[in-house]
Amino acid sequence: MSRIGKVPICIPPGVKVRVDGCAVYVEGPIGKNEKAFDDSVTIEVVNGEIRVLCKNVDDKHAAVMHGTVRSIINSMVNGVVSGYSKNLEINGVGFKAVIKGNTLDLDLGYSHGIIYTIPQGIELEIDQSGTKIAVKGVDKKIVGQVAADIKRFCPVEPYKGKGVRIVGEFIRRKEGKKTA
Repeated sequence: MSRIGKVPICIPPGVKVRVDGCAVYVEGPIGKNEKAFDDSVTIEVVNGEIRVLCKNVDDKHAAVMHGTVRSIINSMVNGVVSGYSKNLEINGVGFKAVIKGNTLDLDLGYSHGIIYTIPQGIELEIDQSGTKIAVKGVDKKIVGQVAADIKRFCPVEPYKGKGVRIVGEFIRRKEGKKTA
């Protein structure tokens, strides 16, 4: 059995958790989150705690899902209480981002602008210079996916460091050509 899966999840005040079979619904002060899980684990709400129990200890898939489901539910509870955010930074001459309605318009040095539709439940904030983007939401997976999608439009190149990067990410810089 998983050591992480055995630890119960405390439900903070102001958070409502409902379990319907293998589906978990979490509602808190920031928003709500729901997810359906595999039936190899049992999810219970007892005395203000969420417990994930492994149905069959001998089944390898059930043992793997035990800790994974507990971790995902913990992320759901933390997301509706405090939310998740990723910060992106755009480097390059003339590179910028602008929000127009529910789309993000990116100028990343191509001959055309890149238009990215913002998914439901995600909030984007851009600073005055248009080079810093904050991706915020209650679902950890969707926040990370949106940040990765925006970064994929123009990943950082190793010579000049131009492109979109996640703040705190290490980019290995290379030395350019040497002249004779």
